[in-house]
This record gives sequence, C-alpha cells and structure tokens, in this order.
Amino acid sequence: MRKLRIALLAPVEEQVPPLKYGGTELVVYNLAQHLVGMGHEVTLLASGDSVSDAKLVPIFPKAIRTLPACKNSKVRQALTITGIGRMLEYLATHEFDLIHNHIGWLFLPFVGTLKAPVVTTLHGSLSNPDESEIYRLFSDAHYVSISRNQRESGPVGMNFLRNVYNGIEIPKFEFNPKPGHYLAFLARISHEKGALQAIQIAKASGEKLVMAGKIDPTDVSYFEKHIQPHIDGDRIRFIGEIGHEDKVMLLRHAKAMIAPIQWDEPFGLYFIEAMACGTPVIANRRGSVPEVIVDGVTGYIVENVGEAVARIADIGKIDRLACRRHVERNFSAEKMAEGYLSAYREALSRKGVPA
Repeated sequence: MRKLRIALLAPVEEQVPPLKYGGTELVVYNLAQHLVGMGHEVTLLASGDSVSDAKLVPIFPKAIRTLPACKNSKVRQALTITGIGRMLEYLATHEFDLIHNHIGWLFLPFVGTLKAPVVTTLHGSLSNPDESEIYRLFSDAHYVSISRNQRESGPVGMNFLRNVYNGIEIPKFEFNPKPGHYLAFLARISHEKGALQAIQIAKASGEKLVMAGKIDPTDVSYFEKHIQPHIDGDRIRFIGEIGHEDKVMLLRHAKAMIAPIQWDEPFGLYFIEAMACGTPVIANRRGSVPEVIVDGVTGYIVENVGEAVARIADIGKIDRLACRRHVERNFSAEKMAEGYLSAYREALSRKGVPA
C-alpha cells in the first residue's frame, strides 16, 4: 500500500492522549502513533495540548473540558460545533488522501463538501433510538464499527467498510501473575456502567472494592444518591478519576475487575486494559462483552448480580497469563492500525483511487 496523507479528526473535549478519562482520545493517539510509524503522513486535528508524533493542528489551545465556561452544557456544545467549523476550514485548504472522523455524526453533514473520502468510526452505542434515526440520514457514509454487536442495534443499510476492534499499547500495561485481595471497578460512575451493581456484588461476596472513574455533570446526582452513601474508605473505596500509571496499578493488583454494565457497551477499552494486566473481567452479557471476553478463560460472562457473586468464588480458576495472551493476539494497537489501513484501502477503491 502506498504511503497516505491521512487527517485524523479527534474530539476536542479531551486532549490526545487523555490525561485521565478519554477512551476515544486514547484510541486516536494509538492509531496516530502507529500510522506514523508505518511511514504514513498523518495530521491530527485536536486540542492544542495534545501530544503526538503526527503533525498537530490545534483546533483550540486546550481541551474544552478544561475551560471554566464548559460547565455550561450549551457553551460546551457551541465550542464543539465551532471546533468542527475550524476543522472544515483547514481541510478545505489542505490536500489529503483520506479523512478519518472520530467525532461522530456531527461531522457527517459536511462530508459532501470535501474532496477526500471520509471514514467514520462509531465510538458510541447505536441502541439509542435518536442516534439510530440520525445515522439513518447518513446511511451511505463510510463507517467502521468497533464491535459486531454495535452494528446490530443500528439502522439497516448502514455502509460498514470493516469492523476494527480497539487496540492498546500492551507493553504499557504491566502483567502481574499474583493479584491482591480486592475487586476493581474502572468506568464512568453512572447507571450505564453499573456502579451501584458493582457495590452490590462486592458487598454480597464479602470482597473489598476499589472504584475509579469520572463523574460527568449529568451523573452527579446519581453518584450522590446511589454511590456516595456506600463509600466508607475501607470495604468500598472511591479514588476518583485516575491517569495511566494509577490505572495500571489499580488493575494489575486486582483479583478481578467487575463490569456489571446496564447498557450495550460498544467495546469497553477497560476490559482489555484489565486483561492485559492479567486481571480477569466479570461482566454482564451486554453489547460487545461476548466478543471481547472469553467466558471461563479470560473472565466470566454473567446475567445479573447473583451470578457475578457466584463467579467471584471461581476467579482463581482463571489463568492470568491467558488473559494477557488473549489481548496480545486480538487487541494490540498494531492490529488496530492494520485494520484501519484495510478500511482506508476499501474507501479509496470505492472512490476509484489507487490504494
């Protein structure tokens, strides 16, 4: 494949890579690094505090989440739209072979104004009826899914080029064959991620639980009403939003990570991060879980809190090295980059451009 001039469009909510929470931004970072390493000419359109081997085009000086005005949801929305406008201005005056959109549907109304083909990765769930209806308007765009399940809840007829699982820099996740004596919960503190159910599982099994995660403004009341009353600093600990080093420390020393998700998780980057450390995952059978976790080999897939409690007693049967090997075979950043190059090749061929 010839060397390509690729524009990567990242959300400007967080910097690339994110200092703490930010799954999409981490995926974009890993992809940019590996595309550059393969010799492609990569331009990253992102917040100005981003760091990458790609050429950085700063859309805003800093990630908009860090701006005081972004506590107002309307201001945040206005800045997001403004950021898209600035991206379009740049793309209109520079030549690219392909544009890779990680912003979602907000960018799709403008695809027809661009010369280069646009590939859009869907990072969210399509199970929301509003989301499905919006994507129905743009069903002929070029899409990449991050799990097979993600596609199933979307509108019929969406033009998927390929399914590409998210990938991580596996060496950055230190393997630990000898876990500690606590369960880990690592996700947004929200109903969708099953934060309350995680506490219920820990209490019913008599295990300690260490919880880490971001609390979005929309989830503050959920945290205060359902989670905070259970936090005692001993059996149930909450350590807040954490960066990479603390995340690895949390995961590699946990006997298991519990993910009692209450929604159709489109992928679950934290699943593979835990398994890369050797830590098995106990998760509800929703969304991508059966594609990412091998039941009985890298963790357990359950239906409810009761089943999760029962499986904690069996967690010692899981070979932690098998968890690591599973991630190495299937979810490396290298494999992700190769998958996207295949999607780019397909998009270019459909436009009659030699790849």
